[in-house]
Amino acid sequence: MSTGLIIALIVIAAVVVIIAAAMTLRARGPRRGPSLKRRFGPEYDLAVARHDGDTKAAERELAERVHRHGDLRARPLEPAQREQYEARWTAAQERFVDSPREAVAEADRLLAELAGARGFPGGGQYEEQLAALSVHHAHHVDGYRRVHRAAHLRAEDARDGGTGTEDMREAMVAARALFEELVRPARHDGGGHTGGRYENGRHEDGRHESGRHRAGLNGGRKAPATRGGHMPWALHRRQAKES
Repeated sequence: MSTGLIIALIVIAAVVVIIAAAMTLRARGPRRGPSLKRRFGPEYDLAVARHDGDTKAAERELAERVHRHGDLRARPLEPAQREQYEARWTAAQERFVDSPREAVAEADRLLAELAGARGFPGGGQYEEQLAALSVHHAHHVDGYRRVHRAAHLRAEDARDGGTGTEDMREAMVAARALFEELVRPARHDGGGHTGGRYENGRHEDGRHESGRHRAGLNGGRKAPATRGGHMPWALHRRQAKES
C-alpha cells in the first residue's frame, strides 16, 4: 500500500469521525434546553432574563450549576435541631408584626444556617449556596433570594421605593416554602426511614410534606393549607408596621 493511499485513508477516517461527532452534538443539543427548563422551571426563565434573552448562555450557566451541585446528598437533621429551626422561624413570623425588617433579617440568617446544616455550601457563600439550592429546590429558591435582598437593603433605600413592608411580607411568605422543604424530615432522618436525594423540591421517592409537619409549623394547630400548599400565618397586611 502506497504512502499516498495510507494518508488518504487517514484523512477519510478523520472526516468520518468529525462528522459523527458533529451529528451527535446536534442530536443532543435540542434536548438540553427542554431538559433544563423542566428541571429549573422559574429559575430557567430568570437565568434567560439575566442573560438578556440569550438562552444558550443561560443554559450554559444552569448546566454548570448541575455539574457542580447535582450530586449533592442531603444531611439529616437531629430532631432537636429541627425543633429549634421551627421555633426560630415561628418567632421570626411573629416578630414581623412589630419589626418586619428584623424579622426578614432573621429569616435570611435562618435559611442560610439551615441550608448549611443540610449539606449545601455554607460559611457565608451566599451565591454558591443559592446556586446549589436552585439545582435541588428550583421552584422555591427565589423566596430565599427575595428575603436576602430585602434583608440587605438599606432602610433609606427601602423608603425610596426599594422594599416596603408589603414587599418584605411577600418575601417572607415566599421564603417559607423553601424553609419547609429544608426542615422537613428526609427518609433517612430516623424513624425507620432510608436515605433520599433532593430533586426539585422533593426527595427522590417523590414524598410530599405531611399534614402533621404543616401543623407543627403552625404552632401545633392543624389548619387547612392555602392555595399553593402553604399554611396561613400572622403576616397580615394591616397588622405589619413599618420599621
